[in-house]
Amino acid sequence: MDRHNLTPTAATFLILIRRLIASGLTRQAVRAFDDIETFVLTRPTAQDFCYLLDTLCKYGYVKLAAEVFNKRKHDYVADVKMYTVLVYGWCKIGRFDMAERFLRDMIERGIEPNVVTYNVFLDGICRKASLHPQDRFERTIRNALKVFDEMSSRGIEPDVTSFSILLHVYSRAHKPELSLDKLKEMRERGICPTVATYTSVVKCLCSCGRLEEAEELLGEMVRGGVSPSAATYNCFFKEYRGRKDSESALKLYRKMKKGGLFAPSVHTYNILVGMFLQLNRVEIVREIWDDMKESGAGPDLDSYTMLIHGLCGKQKWREACQFFVEMIEKGLLPQKVTFETLYRGLIQSDMLRTWRRLKKKLDEESWIIESVVKLLAASMVDVKENINDNLLASDHNRDLVAVQDAVSVFRKIMTSCLRNFFKRSYLR
Repeated sequence: MDRHNLTPTAATFLILIRRLIASGLTRQAVRAFDDIETFVLTRPTAQDFCYLLDTLCKYGYVKLAAEVFNKRKHDYVADVKMYTVLVYGWCKIGRFDMAERFLRDMIERGIEPNVVTYNVFLDGICRKASLHPQDRFERTIRNALKVFDEMSSRGIEPDVTSFSILLHVYSRAHKPELSLDKLKEMRERGICPTVATYTSVVKCLCSCGRLEEAEELLGEMVRGGVSPSAATYNCFFKEYRGRKDSESALKLYRKMKKGGLFAPSVHTYNILVGMFLQLNRVEIVREIWDDMKESGAGPDLDSYTMLIHGLCGKQKWREACQFFVEMIEKGLLPQKVTFETLYRGLIQSDMLRTWRRLKKKLDEESWIIESVVKLLAASMVDVKENINDNLLASDHNRDLVAVQDAVSVFRKIMTSCLRNFFKRSYLR
């Protein structure tokens, strides 16, 4: 930056801080934050301080974030956003006791929590809670409803996110009646459900075998102006797969395709491919596979793995080999189990020459990948040593230019390596 006569700004430091934290250099990141005033000649704002806390929490360094906050909360005017960030951080690592402690601390300091703060805390309680056996589900719901009650007592109305979090719990626990009751309560309160809200209820109804009610709810979504997502339709396809109801699945898929109702995700296509493979409907598999390629959604590694294993199971070795080669040419390296399955099948079917051609193809691609990995590993070591040397030699991370140059060189090397790899993988 000195060479180009550029002066670093606070935004420059915030970018550096994020990269340092992402690399695990948290103490250096805090020192870089302290150096902002020296280089920029203005004191970091409360927003900058909140950014430091938020980045530490998102990368899992919540204890350090709390330590930094407690030491410096008198230097900045602590606000609801800072506390919400810390509540989120403690919930992220499963320390709900500490999350609640910070929630109580902000109230004692006269800082009023908002609906976002409570939603973060509510999501922490519900998101990863174990719901089986029944008493664990009941305990989770009691804790969640306590949060709802506290919100109401403080004059804070739960919003659509609050209800969606609770509906997700009901869906995971397969409680269709409770899901429908809570959805009805939302409407009575004048809260409009979102696609995520509806999808949770649809998923619950489908998993409980109540497809007719799920279809009614889907129609209600469309009439209400809420467009179903791929995840919404996937709930139906998963239930059809469980029932081996290929006709209903195909009817819904073609209806969606004809009406342009939504763009299927690669997961949607994978569900359908797996289902029709199991039912030996190879012609339908081909149709769906071609649609997936045409849409650009896929195929991905899971798609190829599932298709190749399905074809091997039906002893369609030539088709399996074709997709195996196509997979490699796209730069997707097969899993070990795929490799071994195809190997055993070809040997048992006396197709040794085919196996040797496949082995040669894989060896060529493996050599390319190995070269890329070695180059990247060497460049990462060089860059890490360069960064560490500069951080240790400089006074409180003042040699920012050297660090940025090292990172820039690493990015160029990595980009060059990957570009060469994909050229060789795709342009054969």
